[in-house]
Amino acid sequence: MKIKAIFTGMLILVGAMYLLPFPAFSGEHQTKEAKRIVALVNSAAALVESKGKDAFSEFEKKDGKWYKGKTYVFVDDMNGTVLVNPPSPEIVGKNLIDTQDAGGKALIREFIKIAETKGSGWVDYWWPRPGEDKPSRKMSFVRKAKMPDGKMVIVGAGMYAE
Repeated sequence: MKIKAIFTGMLILVGAMYLLPFPAFSGEHQTKEAKRIVALVNSAAALVESKGKDAFSEFEKKDGKWYKGKTYVFVDDMNGTVLVNPPSPEIVGKNLIDTQDAGGKALIREFIKIAETKGSGWVDYWWPRPGEDKPSRKMSFVRKAKMPDGKMVIVGAGMYAE
């Protein structure tokens, strides 16, 4: 009985974390940082649409336009396989379709759902900052893009709550 109460309390706490407002948004208005992320993703998606896989190496260059500080562009295919993730190259080529964040959210499935239903949008979840193991609250803007070979991919970038 005691274990059940502790587990229930943990679920309520994790659920409440998703209800807290994300600092990048104030009502319906995006902050400057959120607008910067949207512009970055839109620009990266345009590059993927014109250059296809040849754009991927550009996204991996540290301290460049696409990967600076804790902000980076990532690319996943529509089946959940990671194609680009600069701070975590060890996950490139792996299918993370069922990976859940610290709160139990299947984040790649959420990316795919947004891409398929809306074309683009925001997803909040828990993910480690580059160079860290502990998950932090993150919000990513993702967008569906069509590569020159016709393959559909998800291009995204995000920001961490401070």
